Amino acid sequence: MVTYPGLASPVISDWLSRDASRAKYAPGTTFQIGKIEMIANTGTYMDAPFHRHADGADIAAYPLEAVADLEGLVVRATARAGRGLDAGVFRGRDVRGKAVLVHTGWDAHWRTAAYGSGHPFLTRDAAQHLVGAGAALVGIDSLNIDDDKDGTRPAHTILLGAGIAIVEHMTNLGALPDTGFHFFAVPPKVKGMGSFPVRAFAHIA
Repeated sequence: MVTYPGLASPVISDWLSRDASRAKYAPGTTFQIGKIEMIANTGTYMDAPFHRHADGADIAAYPLEAVADLEGLVVRATARAGRGLDAGVFRGRDVRGKAVLVHTGWDAHWRTAAYGSGHPFLTRDAAQHLVGAGAALVGIDSLNIDDDKDGTRPAHTILLGAGIAIVEHMTNLGALPDTGFHFFAVPPKVKGMGSFPVRAFAHIA
């Protein structure tokens, strides 16, 4: 699976296959040990400040309470006028301390050629608003939370600069209610990584 155009797909294989393990253990006893070689930005993944800022915290630095059991809010942006989602999408909503998940519907293109271009994104104004309003985490069901044609990456710069985790390449946000759920996106505590895959899920109360 290629998550972002230009990045390598993961390679998943056996380090020790069941057949090979027969020579190591007693008759009838086998084991499998897997091996994965992959880009950290694969599948649904979380960005930590270190992804954008050299002196920022890495994936391992997030405390569990910052990425697990967060009160969630889905912001619907499927009926949008253009690609850029500005602060008006979020004004009037209580985002403080919440996982704010932006439902654009772009995941309908997941794993197709259409997914890689023309995607919706958050503007600089939207990112600044979310920081000022106290969002705890921001997720999006899109190729990138920024316009991939803008090399300054303002949403990444602003959100990660404020310590707010970003979760990209989400899917199935349409299945969630707007409120009344808790969100989880917990990466392994790998030091020196700016991004890492997560299993993102919601518990609906």
